[in-house]
Amino acid sequence: MYEPLKLRPCYKEYLWGGERLKREFNKADAPAVTAESWELACHPDGMSEVENGPYAGRTLAQLGELDRPGFWGSACKSADFPILVKLIDAHRDLSVQVHPSDGTAKGGERGKAEMWYIVDAEPQACLYLGFSQKLTREEFLRRAEDGTILEVLNRVPVSRGDVFYILPGTVHAVGAGLLMAEVQQNSNTTFRVYDYGRRDQNGATRPLHIERAAEAADLRPIVPEECRANSTVTFPGFTMTEMFSCEYFRAYRLDVSGRVRLRCDGRNFQHLLCVEGEGAIKVNARSYPFQRGESYFLPAALGEYIIEGQGRLLLSRV
Repeated sequence: MYEPLKLRPCYKEYLWGGERLKREFNKADAPAVTAESWELACHPDGMSEVENGPYAGRTLAQLGELDRPGFWGSACKSADFPILVKLIDAHRDLSVQVHPSDGTAKGGERGKAEMWYIVDAEPQACLYLGFSQKLTREEFLRRAEDGTILEVLNRVPVSRGDVFYILPGTVHAVGAGLLMAEVQQNSNTTFRVYDYGRRDQNGATRPLHIERAAEAADLRPIVPEECRANSTVTFPGFTMTEMFSCEYFRAYRLDVSGRVRLRCDGRNFQHLLCVEGEGAIKVNARSYPFQRGESYFLPAALGEYIIEGQGRLLLSRV
């Protein structure tokens, strides 16, 4: 019998992280300063583990080896797990960076398309997304070296609930004061363009990857915009909004004020991340409680399940 599997995340202590994930998102086991909480992760750089039930201690990779159709689902065509979901606390500015596409990735690299949902934003918080003017490769390299790259990037004010899709090749940066959820291809390939000259606790600067970034970056200007909801369906007790859909993943927002009846149909696993409120998932008369900051992996063969509670959850699948 399949059941909802509560996931234990893995944490990343990058120098720009803060204390909000530990303090506000029920991450008691997180480091005091935490940059990222990898909520759904099956990657060499981080693995989620099951906390509950007979599969406690197993990773998503091990579940796939045990019963790939039942856990991952028939829509997972690749040998590798398809997506990665994170919570990110940007207490300080993240580096200016870019990710490759499947086409521009080399060697052991992987393409990385990603979607951001803004969980919370301090006043005046912003992000940088794409160039405001066309650059030559030479100007890109010069601006990366002399620290003027921000002058030619689009500065985008953001608010709680905004959604952005970042195409591979789009140079971008997350500004300080943002707390966000990220759904992305299962990749950790990042090329840093500029890091403000800052140093870590040992006095060392973080490595840059300017030449490789120049190969992956799209130097054409773009007009950044928030992703508009593809559809919102209202039912008694909840609304379901499709935030974004692409060839790599689909992401939905569930606003629950009562009872939700959904199902896993065998084709797709589902991942639920609670970003506000609390409640429980119910399957076969059993209850699996959740609160803000907690995640569940729902096996593809789970069948029907019910969510009861008050709050907001993000649902991701391939």
